Amino acid sequence: MEFDKLSNRVIGCALEVHRHLGPGLLESTYEQCLAHELKMSGIPFKLQCPLPVEYKGIKLDCGYRIDMLVDEAIIVELKSVDKILPIHQAQLLTYMKLSSVSIGLLINFNVKLIKTGIKRMVL
Repeated sequence: MEFDKLSNRVIGCALEVHRHLGPGLLESTYEQCLAHELKMSGIPFKLQCPLPVEYKGIKLDCGYRIDMLVDEAIIVELKSVDKILPIHQAQLLTYMKLSSVSIGLLINFNVKLIKTGIKRMVL
């Protein structure tokens, strides 16, 4: 699947979740609802994927987890915060580098209009 089509489908699922729930809930709630939408749309994904850190030739389990890995091609990092901060973007970029996945979506559900809470990132 090409990036634009896949990312647009994921964003469409996030829009549907936000349309039904609105802002103000926990990140875990949005994660489960988005997972349901992706499943209903036939989009393959994994939840809470472990992300080891490779250091000097060894892989270390440091407790990092990717919120969602969609079709082995897009990392989706979910937030429910007042405002996306530079550290949130840095987190997604770091996950992308560590996993060698070049596409990422940062989605903040705690906004009035979900389109203002979505940021696409490409390495």
